[in-house]
Amino acid sequence: MAFQHQPKKPLLEKTKELRQQIKSLTTHEQIWNVPNVLTLSRLVAAPAVGYLILHDQHAWALGLFAYAGITDLVDGWIARRWQLQTVVGSVVDPMADKLLMAVTVACLAAKGALPGPLAILIFGRDASLAVAAIYYRHASLPPPKTFARYWDFSLPSAEVHPTTVSKGNTFLQLALIGLTLLFPVIAHYATVANDSESKSASETGHQSLVAGSPFLVGATTVWSGFSYAVLKNAVTILGRDESLKKRQGALGRRIIGGSFAAVCVGAMAWAVFVDGGLKEDDEREE
Repeated sequence: MAFQHQPKKPLLEKTKELRQQIKSLTTHEQIWNVPNVLTLSRLVAAPAVGYLILHDQHAWALGLFAYAGITDLVDGWIARRWQLQTVVGSVVDPMADKLLMAVTVACLAAKGALPGPLAILIFGRDASLAVAAIYYRHASLPPPKTFARYWDFSLPSAEVHPTTVSKGNTFLQLALIGLTLLFPVIAHYATVANDSESKSASETGHQSLVAGSPFLVGATTVWSGFSYAVLKNAVTILGRDESLKKRQGALGRRIIGGSFAAVCVGAMAWAVFVDGGLKEDDEREE
């Protein structure tokens, strides 16, 4: 029988087959569902809230901030009710919360509505967790560790479990930011309505809030940040090599602990040298 030459497959076809083989190495999740879409909408809302704050649109900022808070509750309930939990949701959901918090706090601090050291603590804690998340994703991603696979969040590699103190701290932060946005709205409409009593009550409430709440929020933020550096069950790395997972988890916790310790030092330095210096200048002027 004569030998029949088999033509070589085109390069494009070979590339497609290789991509399919790579994708098949790890099970993909169905990530496009209602809870994850709501979470994505919170990611989009974060910069919009910051823009509105910087342009003194407090009513719109408060409304969009409230929307983010409501969807945060709703998407979790939907995911539990209809069994739509995903690994990517466990990562992106806290990411959306932290982005909203960081942007809102930074903008309020820039407008002088929140103390600088508190903004540094909140922003710095979330930045420390973000740096650790980048490491965890790379370390836990099954090979081959390609750029495309790194950003393919349908490939689960690690799960984030917010600590108890972190949940409490998030509630306190939300309450502080919500009230900080609410008081200017009340004062504005009281001025429009020529209601001096409501305006006075709003100013008194704002002063009381600024006087005490930042210390409580700051203390729980510090506690929350270091809880991720201490507790071993805050992040679960998927895989079968227990020894490797243990080393990866230890290094991730050290990254959080070291970076957040630097943040705390920076917040203390700001309180002493910046806020303290401004206070001395005000006293001299008086």
